[in-house]
Amino acid sequence: MLKSTLLLLLPLILAHSTTTTAHQSQTADPPKSWAEQHLEQEHHINNFDPGAFFTLHDFDSSGTWTRAEVLRFYGLSQPDSTFSEDTRSHVWRTILDSMDFNHDGEVSREEFQSFCDGGNTLPDFGLGPGHHGDDEYEYEIHHFEQYHNEDTTEDELTHPEDIEHFRKHDQEREAEERQVALEMKPIVEQNIPRKFLVDGA
Repeated sequence: MLKSTLLLLLPLILAHSTTTTAHQSQTADPPKSWAEQHLEQEHHINNFDPGAFFTLHDFDSSGTWTRAEVLRFYGLSQPDSTFSEDTRSHVWRTILDSMDFNHDGEVSREEFQSFCDGGNTLPDFGLGPGHHGDDEYEYEIHHFEQYHNEDTTEDELTHPEDIEHFRKHDQEREAEERQVALEMKPIVEQNIPRKFLVDGA
C-alpha cells in the first residue's frame, strides 16, 4: 500500500522539485563583474555606477584614463608586482581597443560611459581584483579590517601580515632617523678635500 502511494506521489514530487529548481535559478543573483568585485573589495562600495567608477580611478582628475591609470587600478603598477611587460601591454591594448573610440590613445569619461551603456563591462584578465593603494591602505583594507578592529591592542597584532607591516614602519623610521642625524652632523674641516677649501677661510 505504501509503495503504491509513493508511486502515485512521485510525479508530484518531481514536478515540485523541478519548479523549485527553476525558481531558484531565476532568482539567483547573476555573477558579479570584475568592476563590481573591485569596488567591493578595494573600496567597500556595493553598487556600480560608470561615472562614479571613472572618477574614482581618474587619479589625476584629467578627465581621461591613461595607460598608467588603467594599469594602476588593475593592480599592475604595485612596487612588488611580478607581472610582465607583455601582460601590462595586453591589458592596456585590450582597454584601448574596447573603448578608445576616437583613437587618441586615452579613454575619456564619455567613452567609458558609452562603453558601459552598450552593455559592456571592464574585462576580467584573471589578475585578481586589482590593488592600487599604498602599502598602508592595502594593509588596512585587506587585513586589519578583516581580522582586527579598533579595540585590537598592539600585543594582538601577531599575524604575519601585521609583523611585516610594522617591520616596514620600523625600517622607514630608522631610515628617517639616519637621514636626520646625517643632516645634523657638523662639517669636519679635515674631511673636506683641499681643493674645495678657500684660502684664508
